[in-house]
Amino acid sequence: MGSYIVDFICMDALLVIELDGGQHMDREERDALRSQYLRSLGYKVLRFWNNEVLTNMEGVLHRIHMELIDTPTRPPSP
Repeated sequence: MGSYIVDFICMDALLVIELDGGQHMDREERDALRSQYLRSLGYKVLRFWNNEVLTNMEGVLHRIHMELIDTPTRPPSP
């Protein structure tokens, strides 16, 4: 996406999912700029800490599921 690499993307739902490890603790400003850029393209960005994915997978999947339910999908391109 531009000069960024995203972890996971669902183009139909305009959803980007980012999994952040400890290295992101010192990169808040860079991550905010990245999220701002992705939002400017119309994407919603969900961020999860790696530890959260490892210890609360059900909660993470529920959050993603709820976002997909609440997000209208783009119509297919011709």
